[in-house]
Amino acid sequence: MQLRISNRSFGQAGVLDCDGRIVFGDETALLHHAVKDMFTENKTVVLNLKNVHYIDSSGVGELVGLFTSARKAGGRMVLAGLTQRVRDVLQITKLAMVFEIYDSVEEAAESFKQKAGKATPAEYAG
Repeated sequence: MQLRISNRSFGQAGVLDCDGRIVFGDETALLHHAVKDMFTENKTVVLNLKNVHYIDSSGVGELVGLFTSARKAGGRMVLAGLTQRVRDVLQITKLAMVFEIYDSVEEAAESFKQKAGKATPAEYAG
């Protein structure tokens, strides 16, 4: 099944709902462009993977690249709704400790609110 992606907003977060598989080729290219486009509009992005039942090494690599790009640009990308298969791949590769993973889009969007409300140590000193 080819990857299909739709976008929406949830609170202050941009959400990309992914359906299909994330594998080498058109699917990873589609995901790359969808996330990059979303970041031009919103610096907080949730990748909803609840309908992604398969991911290969290229798909995992693309997630890592997008995560890294988001951080370098001052944004934040989190994952939500992982299927057991995708969760297992991220745990085996130890990437589950790198990504912020939430059970639902709602929890992920809430995490943006919580982090936005916290002051940095420099702000306390200010």
